[in-house]
Amino acid sequence: MAEVAEKEIKKSEGLFSKKNRKLLTDPLDANNPVTVQVLGICSSLAVTVQLKPAIVMALGLTFVTAFSNLLISMIRDTIPSRIRIIVQLAIVSVFVIVLDQLLKAYVYDVWKQLSVFVGLIITNCIVMGRLEAYAMANKPWPSFLDGIGNGLGYGVILVAVAFIRELFGSGSLFGFKVLPSWYIGNGLMMLPAGACIIVGIIIWIQRSWNGYAEED
Repeated sequence: MAEVAEKEIKKSEGLFSKKNRKLLTDPLDANNPVTVQVLGICSSLAVTVQLKPAIVMALGLTFVTAFSNLLISMIRDTIPSRIRIIVQLAIVSVFVIVLDQLLKAYVYDVWKQLSVFVGLIITNCIVMGRLEAYAMANKPWPSFLDGIGNGLGYGVILVAVAFIRELFGSGSLFGFKVLPSWYIGNGLMMLPAGACIIVGIIIWIQRSWNGYAEED
């Protein structure tokens, strides 16, 4: 019995235990940072006119959130409580600068499209929220997974909104025309108001779906 209990404990504490897998999967749906927590809305409206910058922004935020979570968790016991927010901002700033320089070096066209929104990751509610709510109270590996999960949850919504906006706004995907030449594009999809409508519809669909599933 003792051996079985020991195996169960090791299984529950594994790198990809059920608990750790939930850190990756929950933010994709049941605890999505955009549609459930309603965070990161500004960039969801601003950088989703085309798919390419939306995907790059999603990957960038995932990178920053994951590694900021990891580093904060590793040093959390040494951070004085009264300056923890300053320390968090400083660490996030380092990763944002790294991200900004990488984008500038390798995807300059996207870097120009994203403009100030890469820098604004420093104060993004998703990043700061995960640092304060999770990384400051948990071990490095779960914190790293939590950062990846929330980044991907944000990214899923960003890519979905960008897909709809680019397809129906300009009739293209990744800059390539996919709808017939007679389709002139829906101007509303190119405006922030169009993005707001799409995000609202996604929130409504997801919450209705999850509510229905819970009743079952």
